[in-house]
Amino acid sequence: MQQAAIVEAFADLPDQRRRQGRRHSLPLCLALFTLAVTAGNQGFLAIGDWLKSYHEQLSELFGMEKHRLPSYSTIRRTLLSIEYQDYAASLAKFFNICPEAGETIAMDGKVVRGSFMVEKDNPNCESHPAIMLVSAYVVERGLILQPYEVEKKTNEIKSLPEFIKILALKGVVFAFDAINTQKNLSVNC
Repeated sequence: MQQAAIVEAFADLPDQRRRQGRRHSLPLCLALFTLAVTAGNQGFLAIGDWLKSYHEQLSELFGMEKHRLPSYSTIRRTLLSIEYQDYAASLAKFFNICPEAGETIAMDGKVVRGSFMVEKDNPNCESHPAIMLVSAYVVERGLILQPYEVEKKTNEIKSLPEFIKILALKGVVFAFDAINTQKNLSVNC
């Protein structure tokens, strides 16, 4: 059976979904999501439209026996069940994204727009603060490394040394914005 190479990138990820009613594999759902976002689709309804528009080509590309692709809601539920760090690491490994000595890595923290929940009268959702991520960008090649989520009740300044330790890179130059040039900010690598 023919299989696209991007499906293999997600083969090692654990599938946390219930077994009952599972029709499509986790790697297939993640591969379709990745391709849809790469094609410029923003939002799950746009992904659903993209899946319908290219149904025949995608079925042939992924070797679908009955020409049944997952729906956008199946892909959404699949994304809710995975850890984004595992997804990002799988993509980085697939695309062989590893900074080399002498390259510059620009780092900056941003709050994910619309990620907070202040609703107090909805029993199905707990209130939570906005999600903040620190991103790393390889300047010379224009590549984005996997982001690092800042812990709740802390900020980008305190999370940056931990993120640098996780990257564990030698010979690269780190570039920061002004907020990260604190006197007491030090990283022991």
